[in-house]
Amino acid sequence: MHTLSVSALNEQIKTLLETSFSHVFVEGELSRITFHNSGHIYFTLKDADATIKAVMFKGNASKLKFQLKEGLKVILDGAITLYKPRGEYQINCFSIEPAGHGALALAYEQLKQKLSSQGYFDSIRKKPLPKFPTRVALITSATSAALQDMLRVANSRYRFLEIDIYDVLVQGESAAAAIANALVLSDTKGYDVIVLGRGGGSIEDLWAFNEEVLADAIFHAKTPVVSAVGHEIDWVISDFVADSRAPTPSAAMEIILPDTHELYQYLDSLQSQLSNVIAHKIFVKKQELQHLAASYAQHSLEKKFTQKKQEIEQLRALLLQHVAFKIQNFMKDLEYSKMQFPQAMNATLSLKQNQFLQLKNMLESNNPKFKIKSGFAQISQNAKVIDLASLNKDDLFEVQDTQMCITAKVMDKKIY
Repeated sequence: MHTLSVSALNEQIKTLLETSFSHVFVEGELSRITFHNSGHIYFTLKDADATIKAVMFKGNASKLKFQLKEGLKVILDGAITLYKPRGEYQINCFSIEPAGHGALALAYEQLKQKLSSQGYFDSIRKKPLPKFPTRVALITSATSAALQDMLRVANSRYRFLEIDIYDVLVQGESAAAAIANALVLSDTKGYDVIVLGRGGGSIEDLWAFNEEVLADAIFHAKTPVVSAVGHEIDWVISDFVADSRAPTPSAAMEIILPDTHELYQYLDSLQSQLSNVIAHKIFVKKQELQHLAASYAQHSLEKKFTQKKQEIEQLRALLLQHVAFKIQNFMKDLEYSKMQFPQAMNATLSLKQNQFLQLKNMLESNNPKFKIKSGFAQISQNAKVIDLASLNKDDLFEVQDTQMCITAKVMDKKIY
């Protein structure tokens, strides 16, 4: 009996497996994925009843367009190989395609979801485009029809513009890095706008604009970036990250550049509006000036002096009229008094004469010297005629007749 060593047996099994299964397509679900520091990817492929180990070495792993995730159904293109030291067989993967999806379509959705969750598409971070740019950078292929379309539109719409062209590859494995490098460089040059331009094509042709390296460059750019890739129906990752998306390269120039003819019309409109505004302002200010002049004339010192002079003249006229009226009345009163004076004087004189005679008669009737009755005398005290009854005991009084006045004292008082 021929006896084999373990190594020899594993070698024969390895040769048999690798010659019998040199190229196989296997469908299953990814599990236990390990991304090694070396760049290799180790994982398990399984279905409902079995599992098999697999490896994708660095060279093939670098070509993956999408990210391997736990539970993702895929189709492996590879060969069966035996890892001889442990006697384990596995699939050496050459390429991996998602089951039911294209690899690029899946990679597109994975990157879109990732960048969206990181805020790359948020409208709040998007920079506004300047209304009148003077310096624009075009990042595109210098030999492309897209460049000629952009230059044609720029020449017809707005000639007051400096355009710098950054010639780059717009498709292929190195295109994304080239476009990103050109964007980083142009972002330091002080442009008003940067345009990423490319004509239409398949998803493979446009794939450079779906790479994360370019998305990062757009996201961190300080200059407003316009993504103008493909046709209107084509949407790439750069469209979502850029500050503005144009459906075509030529449309990008229409978006960022004003139309000179429209500007002329707008300037004419502004001139008309300005003329109307100025005319209205002049009219309003003229009205205000007239109002101020009238107000000044009304409240000026000359006006006040004239008014005061008129008031003085009016007062003077009123005073003269009042004085004349008073004089007229006085003259009338004087004439009347002149007419009434003799009669009044006679009446007054007659009255006074009558009063004098009455007083004279009263005086004579009260004079003691005219009282001729014997035994009668006038009693007075302190030069006043009094009644005898008003005197009290010890009072001094005078007794007077027509010939003599005697001072006496009441010694006793008797009432009868």
